[in-house]
Amino acid sequence: MRNKRLYLSLKEFLVEKFREKVKKIPLDAGLSCPNRDGTKGVGGCLYCDAKGSGTGLATHFSLSKQLKYFIEKFRCQGYNKFIAYFQSFSNTYAPKEKLEKIYGVIRDYPEIVGLAIGTRPDCLNLEIINLLKEFEKEGYHLWVELGLQSKHNETLKIINRGHSFEDFIEAYNILKNNTIETCIHLIFGLPGEDKEMMLDTVKTIAHLKPEGIKFHALYILEGSAIADLYHDGRVKELTLEEYAELVALSLSFLPPNTVIHRLTSDPPRTGLIAPGWLIDKNKVIQKIVNFMKEKELYQGKFYQ
Repeated sequence: MRNKRLYLSLKEFLVEKFREKVKKIPLDAGLSCPNRDGTKGVGGCLYCDAKGSGTGLATHFSLSKQLKYFIEKFRCQGYNKFIAYFQSFSNTYAPKEKLEKIYGVIRDYPEIVGLAIGTRPDCLNLEIINLLKEFEKEGYHLWVELGLQSKHNETLKIINRGHSFEDFIEAYNILKNNTIETCIHLIFGLPGEDKEMMLDTVKTIAHLKPEGIKFHALYILEGSAIADLYHDGRVKELTLEEYAELVALSLSFLPPNTVIHRLTSDPPRTGLIAPGWLIDKNKVIQKIVNFMKEKELYQGKFYQ
């Protein structure tokens, strides 16, 4: 295993592409979600808080102010190039004209070299795809971050996801057919899922050959619908050891050229109920790495 890379991180990928380190800037465009506004449901997914898994900055700062703030902050850390990451809620859930104005803000910042769009499978159509392709033609490195969380429809119903695995496949194929890079989001520890179900999701995704993937551990936030279930004992958190093993094994099933955008969740310290071990991100990553080294695992080892 001496010559094998444990996994291909986003940091490594971006350095190889741009010949220098590149930082993602998390942005909140103030959009919503069909699972919140009544189109598909209300309240959002079971684990989602009022910020929609994002920064919540739209209530305080315009996109321009958000960009200026983060660019100045990360320049002090030695970064000169940036990816604009539209993170909060569903960032293709608006008319094309509105989205064009939102994404177009990045044109005022020559330091921005890429555009990442976080969204849901049921919020994509060809009109939006064509809009995204326009930014790609302008030279921005483009990818879409597509939330799936689990391949199991029974799980998607439990967490009030509002779409099916089949909906995800349809959206994924649209992106693939239009050569748009896709980063798939998965969550381990969802209600009712055991180790085999979680790894089954990963093995299924591996066959799709995604350009990127993000791993998350389910965490419980104050104000989320899942908090009540947790307090009633109907949702149990994964241990650090269980999560590290799941991620390590998952990496071994993935294609070696799939970029690993995230190994673990990065929850806010304020309002986090459980699990407490997620607060120490470096410890979680080291646990995963140690497990891989101990079991002689590496990304792609069991990929077929």
